[in-house]
Amino acid sequence: MSRRKLLSLSLSKGHNCFSCGLESGLVVYNVQPLARLLKLDFETVGGVGHVEMLQRSNLIVFVGGGQAPKFPLHQVMIWDDFLKKFVYEIAFPTPVLSLRLRKNKLIVVLQSSIHVFSFPNPVEKLLTIPTQTNPKGLCEVCTSVDCQLMIYPGPQTGSIQITDLLTIEDPGRASTERLVQAHQHEVVCMTLNQSGTLLASASSKGTLVRVHNTQTRVLLVEFRRGADPANISCINFSQDSAFLCVSSDKGTVHVFAVQDQSLNRKSTLAQVGIGQLSKTVGTYVDSQWDCAQFALPSEIPSLCFFTLDTKSVIGKFISI
Repeated sequence: MSRRKLLSLSLSKGHNCFSCGLESGLVVYNVQPLARLLKLDFETVGGVGHVEMLQRSNLIVFVGGGQAPKFPLHQVMIWDDFLKKFVYEIAFPTPVLSLRLRKNKLIVVLQSSIHVFSFPNPVEKLLTIPTQTNPKGLCEVCTSVDCQLMIYPGPQTGSIQITDLLTIEDPGRASTERLVQAHQHEVVCMTLNQSGTLLASASSKGTLVRVHNTQTRVLLVEFRRGADPANISCINFSQDSAFLCVSSDKGTVHVFAVQDQSLNRKSTLAQVGIGQLSKTVGTYVDSQWDCAQFALPSEIPSLCFFTLDTKSVIGKFISI
């Protein structure tokens, strides 16, 4: 067994650090400049399958994983790096598939339910949401002060549920449950922009990325990654929502312009009217293609995102 094997990778919502779950423990890195911020070794935490850091704080939330976990896969552990000790643990009936954190909430995703806790003081369960079977543990939450939208797969194939977590804190607040029928196939990847106004998603087909308005549920734009199927592993907006980056197991990262869509490429066939031959051909020819792309060293899943302090289209890319 290689204890250097990477089991999971998570990005802070500020895009300024990322956390690695390893067979040998966990490590948190700063993005710019690239530097290690924190390391917990195998003796302390064992193998780590999922890990999240509360912004750039001393609190680390993780779940065991890999071939030699020290803690059960159904138990969430909370480590305080200032106190250098575990301060809380939460057990569940089934394995934890993913974790999400925002300033005042911890979200734990199981295969058929999502559990929302107040966090970090105190850690108390606020809500349990039954879901359709969610084997990938798909769930995202907006970290904006003014928005607490959470998204996860909906009841119908290709749908995405939008839930406003502010309704938990204010029972008098009108419910804002919304359902977006985003795709015909199973949703495999989704993300929110920083303000929670835009939702981008991709299906198991992997050829298209669609962007919806979270308030109106209207489809705003559709981007074409390629013609052949792919497993899309990551989608992220830039901090200003001007661009969107997408990576897959094809070893290529695509960048799309969300605001100034004239920057995106279109098929040369669209200029000669070929797209009007049929609805199917027309949809393909009239698609918006990336405005930039580049290849990764190998065809493996990857995490892509934009850095904070640069106008460059792409920030850092870390292979999983």
